[in-house]
Amino acid sequence: MAELITTLRAIRAFDGTPVPRAEIEAIVDEARWTGSARNRQPWRFAAVTDPALREALAKLGQYARPLASAPTALLLLSDPGAGADTEFDLGRVCQSVLLCAHARALATCPVTLYPDDNAREAARLAGFPPPWLARHAVAIGHPGPAVVGRSAVPTGRKPVGELLTHVGGTGA
Repeated sequence: MAELITTLRAIRAFDGTPVPRAEIEAIVDEARWTGSARNRQPWRFAAVTDPALREALAKLGQYARPLASAPTALLLLSDPGAGADTEFDLGRVCQSVLLCAHARALATCPVTLYPDDNAREAARLAGFPPPWLARHAVAIGHPGPAVVGRSAVPTGRKPVGELLTHVGGTGA
């Protein structure tokens, strides 16, 4: 499991090969077992494969462009009135989707659709009426050629000693 987590990367280039419906259904079937507050499972999913619709979704967030080039855009939908912990639960299920796809050698890129007007429009485009919002989506496909050049995003990970503080007790 550690290797699955440490090798997961956000991939923004896809080769265009369609992802079979059965693969997307298997990913959602596994991810739906993610824990949620009081087991509410406050999420719904919409798999979008239509190129024009994916292009429209890609315009609904500053970093949502990968949705246009991936053969599948998986929207993660929620009802904003479902509780204050809903966004946390969506983050958990999103990570599960990413790991389930990665285990199948599929590339993914999580994106946010904001502000709320964009999240409402994304839900509407997928056929979900109010109060549903699609604040999050995952671009899913087979990895394409690596982008050549220098990344504007820092690479690597901060060391544990910089991230972790022990409070109280001596630990074991």
